[in-house]
Amino acid sequence: MSLGTDLKQAAIINTLRNCRIFHGLSAEDLTAIAAAVVVKPLEKGEYLFRESQPSQGFYIVQAGAVNVHRVNAAGKEQVIRIFRTGETFAEATLATDAGYPADAKAVEPSQVLLVQKSAFLALLRRQPELALRMLAAMSLHLRALVAQMEDLMLKDVETRLANWLIKRCPQPETAAPVTIELTMTKRTLAAELGTVSETLSRTLAKFKAQNLIAVKGRTVTVVNPPALLRLLRKNLGE
Repeated sequence: MSLGTDLKQAAIINTLRNCRIFHGLSAEDLTAIAAAVVVKPLEKGEYLFRESQPSQGFYIVQAGAVNVHRVNAAGKEQVIRIFRTGETFAEATLATDAGYPADAKAVEPSQVLLVQKSAFLALLRRQPELALRMLAAMSLHLRALVAQMEDLMLKDVETRLANWLIKRCPQPETAAPVTIELTMTKRTLAAELGTVSETLSRTLAKFKAQNLIAVKGRTVTVVNPPALLRLLRKNLGE
């Protein structure tokens, strides 16, 4: 192997090692999985796969962010979840001959690792405990999906954004300001909240005018968590 190939392989193994489902695997097992990996760079807006396309395997985000979504009958994109560095998705397709159940596209320049289906299934037969890890990973995805569905059922963008911010305040009933670093663009956050970036910007501006938050670049400071919590509870009719 050349030095470049060695470095690329080392980077893949390091990404695998940092994934929850591969935590604690031996160097030999990680090397075997890495041999089944294909690196896929993605430009912003580029699709990784479309709904119903045959599954090639599951994916790990090595860098960037991937939006997994479906398009409803009205042609509106409904975000299922946005996966970021170190997260895995599409594991469920290992257990079925059906294609991918949704679309996936990069929301920023990204790079993902495709763990090829046939090679990984062969590894599962040799390492049955890995199957339990895959089940655990899919369980986490299901929990996140249920939580996101509950959030999206909130009646309006103001309530959804207030809820999103409050969830990131460790002690929202105390007056201490909380600073939140956005790890995504406002467009990506808007998609997670089931809206568009323009509506999100207007809602942020509204909260800012009410002295609930301060915004500087990708930093949002909840200057008055108790007041924001009261607004959320009022909107929820509590």
